[in-house]
Amino acid sequence: MRIIRPLLVLLAGHALVGGPGLSAQGRPLPNGRLESGTLKFDGHATVGDFVGATETVSGQITGGGDISAVRGWVEAPVQTLKTGNGKRDKDLNKSLESGKFPNLRFELSGITPRGGTADSVAAVLHGALIIHGVTRKVDLPGTVQIQGPKARVRTDFPLKLSDYRIGGLSKMLGVLKMYNDIEVHVDLVFAFDKGT
Repeated sequence: MRIIRPLLVLLAGHALVGGPGLSAQGRPLPNGRLESGTLKFDGHATVGDFVGATETVSGQITGGGDISAVRGWVEAPVQTLKTGNGKRDKDLNKSLESGKFPNLRFELSGITPRGGTADSVAAVLHGALIIHGVTRKVDLPGTVQIQGPKARVRTDFPLKLSDYRIGGLSKMLGVLKMYNDIEVHVDLVFAFDKGT
């Protein structure tokens, strides 16, 4: 009896949360708005590596019957990206033509869960990246964590600047050059709307 009772409690608790991954994957999710977020990228150049970052990010999600039905969008103004070097920031804005294409945007069209725990799901984020006037369909690896009235979404992925027709990567006859491949890191927290 000493062993059976704790086992029954454990099984009952397991059933309430729906088993590993099922709570976060299978339960309905409400609408939400972006509460906070960071967008970073690791750049590489002949003069050394650098990081660009912004915390000026906006977005929202439209909930659904389960995680796969969630849709939404996130965007960040190009001019808010800072690398710690004013000259490089100016070159970045010139290469991205921020006056003509002011925002970096991701439009989420669906999520495919890949398993996880009751509160954290490994997932593929399906959608489109819109950068420098170019729209490309992407499937981004990520995680979705449900933390009470909030959802945290993170993704890290490689990106080729040439895929988005971003030029002007060489200066001074090619002596100074930024390489085509960067790594992007996104960390977002959405607050669920009350009453949805």
